Amino acid sequence: MDWGRAKNVLIYAFLVLNLLLCYQLWMDLRDQASANLDFTSLSAETQAVMEQKGIRVLCPIPAATPQLPDITYRYSGEEQNEEPVELKVPIDSKLIYSSFAELSSSLAGQITDIANYRFDSQESEVGKFVLHPLVDHKWSLFRVRLELINSDQKIVAYRWPKIEIGATSSDEDIQKVLPASQALSSLIEKYFPADSVVKEIELGYYGELFNSESQVASPMWRFMLENGNAYYVDAISADIISPKTTE
Repeated sequence: MDWGRAKNVLIYAFLVLNLLLCYQLWMDLRDQASANLDFTSLSAETQAVMEQKGIRVLCPIPAATPQLPDITYRYSGEEQNEEPVELKVPIDSKLIYSSFAELSSSLAGQITDIANYRFDSQESEVGKFVLHPLVDHKWSLFRVRLELINSDQKIVAYRWPKIEIGATSSDEDIQKVLPASQALSSLIEKYFPADSVVKEIELGYYGELFNSESQVASPMWRFMLENGNAYYVDAISADIISPKTTE
């Protein structure tokens, strides 16, 4: 038996097998991406405007439409005018990406209730990680920020928002939120500039940052663009807050 020739045949067979497996993996990933970025929830008119304006959506369009109430809270934003508080022991900044549970456990003794915050990669920037408090342990309260200051791959300081979130409204005030696709259609057709790229769509709460005894936050869809601009759509009234508006 020619063992050299047999060895070559086996090598070629393994190469062909690897190529087939790679092709199958690529097909699966392509199908998965196509399923995640399914635009059938958008009308034909909206899709036509997308093509005309060169607008791209690089994230899934959420299908869930939960029932949510308005919430009340107290927050002044005073910490934004203060110097950050230094950590007694700097923490590895890589934990913000690899293990938030481990990060929050490491900081629990220094930062109150950090486990009830969510990391926001879209608002974070060089030298500063941004987190938002969660309503009912699930929905981000946009605009209220816990800032983790990082330097040399270590989290070295923080600014913690002094916030009190009150009880949610009565069951009578709970309403079903409008679909993300409906909110997105309005933005595409009327607000997004040409060549906009949508990177993330998230349902949360939006509250104004004025100082008062009690403030109200409404359920909001947040649409983050690649250029850093954020558009908010009231998930009940469909009112839109764009980067050019203050109300």
